[in-house]
Amino acid sequence: MKSLVLAAALIGLAPAVAHAQIAAGSVPNTFERPARAAPTPAPAPAPVPIVTTPANAQAEDTLRAFISGAQTGAIDYSVMTDDLAAKVREQEAQLLPLIRSFGAVQAVDFVGSQEGADLFAVTFASAATEWVIGFQNDKVAALLFRPAQ
Repeated sequence: MKSLVLAAALIGLAPAVAHAQIAAGSVPNTFERPARAAPTPAPAPAPVPIVTTPANAQAEDTLRAFISGAQTGAIDYSVMTDDLAAKVREQEAQLLPLIRSFGAVQAVDFVGSQEGADLFAVTFASAATEWVIGFQNDKVAALLFRPAQ
């Protein structure tokens, strides 16, 4: 009788064991395949060439002249495009006192150029600023400044 119970138990286990073997056999073993080559990383972007001179040779002199004119109240609008001159005139009441409050210019350093516009770091007695100046047909077409970052 023991053998009959044992035989019945083995018969009952046989489908589960067979199923376990089939299930294990159907799962792919990732270690049996050859290793895939690692993806090739994208090449590093080409370094941006360092620009050591302004895009426009007169940029620094023109910027210094504008700052000096703003501090004395005598901006030379003839060096600007009509559009820029009109915009500066609109803001003159706020612009001149602000630039005067910076104090005397201590240093003007060229930082770089991008798309024809030049960036300068201008250090005043009481402020550090960054200025962008761009030209179109030998006239100042863009002139912006902000606190240095």
